[in-house]
Amino acid sequence: MTDEKLPLVELKGIGKRYGTGETAFNALQNVNLKIYDGEFVAIMGPSGSGKSTCMNLIGALDTPTTGQYLFNGYHVEHFSRDERALLRRKYLGFVFQGFNLLARTSALENVELPLLYRGESPKVRREAALLALEKVGLTKWKEHTPAELSGGQQQRVAIARAIVTHPKLLLADEPTGSLDSHRSVEIMELLQQLNEEEKITVALVTHEPDMAEYAKRKVHFVDGYIASDTGGSVL
Repeated sequence: MTDEKLPLVELKGIGKRYGTGETAFNALQNVNLKIYDGEFVAIMGPSGSGKSTCMNLIGALDTPTTGQYLFNGYHVEHFSRDERALLRRKYLGFVFQGFNLLARTSALENVELPLLYRGESPKVRREAALLALEKVGLTKWKEHTPAELSGGQQQRVAIARAIVTHPKLLLADEPTGSLDSHRSVEIMELLQQLNEEEKITVALVTHEPDMAEYAKRKVHFVDGYIASDTGGSVL
């Protein structure tokens, strides 16, 4: 089958080099990867394998040294800093291991934050944030601060904040790394649900094989290369 459908994410010959001279380190080398709308992809590998560097490039948090990065057909490697920020704000959602919530702010206000940056009205922000909290099962806790929530609930708030803008791609970097096994399963089931029911494309970085099992496709990094890519696309 030919690739008639445009990939949401396409990496072509991507390399990322840190430092110069003898101290230079190639974090990524000749990485080729396509992610299509609706996929749930686990990006795996040991520490130092390049998986987090790859995630940072896909998330427009960093730029490649060599190669091309296309998002929905647009060459992100040519984007300015402001254009990359706009890409993140409009099309990407991020979930991190550390939750990154504002401590003295309610769950509802934390979820509203991306829409505040967009300049949306208070009414639009509140309605969208309430809907996002409902999707993660936290409507009853909307007025609680992070200190009043469990780790699993805090990560649910972080996921609600990531999806409140209706992103094309949700990037989850070790989202269960700070949670116990029970809460980890809850979070992964939620991501799976958002992928299947809300049709949100998910790219998950993890070193835990049991968490990667929730993804339909697994991409393994070793020493800056893609060592294997198993599972099918949605084509």
